[in-house]
Amino acid sequence: MSVSSGYAARLNSFKIDTNNYWHGLNRKPNTLDLVARAATVKGLTAVDLNYPDHLEGFSEKEIVEGLRKSGVRLNGYAMRYYTDPGFKLGAFTHPDASVRRNAIDITKRGLDSLAAAGGNLMTLWMGQDGFDYAFQIDYRKAWDDTIAALNEVAKHNPKIDIAIEYKPNEPRSFSLMPDIGTTLLAVKEVGLKNLGVTLDFAHVLYADEMPACAAALVARHSRLLGVHLNDGYGKRDDGLIAGSVHPIQTIELLVALKHIGYNGILYFDTFPDTAGIDPVAECETNIAATESMKKIANRLADHPELAEAIRRQDSAKSMAIVQKALFGHLAP
Repeated sequence: MSVSSGYAARLNSFKIDTNNYWHGLNRKPNTLDLVARAATVKGLTAVDLNYPDHLEGFSEKEIVEGLRKSGVRLNGYAMRYYTDPGFKLGAFTHPDASVRRNAIDITKRGLDSLAAAGGNLMTLWMGQDGFDYAFQIDYRKAWDDTIAALNEVAKHNPKIDIAIEYKPNEPRSFSLMPDIGTTLLAVKEVGLKNLGVTLDFAHVLYADEMPACAAALVARHSRLLGVHLNDGYGKRDDGLIAGSVHPIQTIELLVALKHIGYNGILYFDTFPDTAGIDPVAECETNIAATESMKKIANRLADHPELAEAIRRQDSAKSMAIVQKALFGHLAP
């Protein structure tokens, strides 16, 4: 079974160097401009849209037609509460009940829009829902409000999958969904089949977790609905090119995805715009690197000697096998 059914990329990264790329454009590039630029990436098959940001000024019909013309498909939507200053103190956990209601209602409208556009995956990164100080929030109430909100939005359209994307912090000092254990507790407590998890490689790293282990836990206790590939140094959300810092851990994740039967989109949540890198070249490098790592992962997934080394927890043997697969040979 293939590890994925294609590749998608962070649409906003294609905003970089707009004056040169869209020379003579007398307005800011809109969503369909970004889609058209993303579609020039060799091997890119899909895009994700942020709601409500990327839908502003467009109907779902216009979005669908624009995607068709560009030759890419819709992978799903991602809710973006942080663009609304009213959610600084929280979306689902805001102290004002009317603001919490607004967050739930906006999410429901996002689900309706997604259905109208023909999509079936909504990603929730609840970065605003957390705290910065001791004695700032009532932890039990914040949890209860979050579970109630997730329950309501997941029931809104059972045909649409909703994925929680966890992250230890940022913008809040402490996130209410900081790691795989907490996230799986929330999914279990809600108890609805269309609620699952999206793993972001860099988020998992700085949650001090091993990505393949997190994937195995999701497969055991929930559903893995999305995978965001990138890389970093485990201190923040660096958004670097996939495999650039942790190639062995990335390959292990790809092996895990093959073992658990994941065949969804691999989404590159990387930030070429922060370093001034050409986003098309950066995305093509992501795809080429991932294709190379997938080939290695496919060889290792059914490698009998590696399986035996892992069974014995013989890390010297397993690393020798993996590094030979990665580098072609080991020095004598």
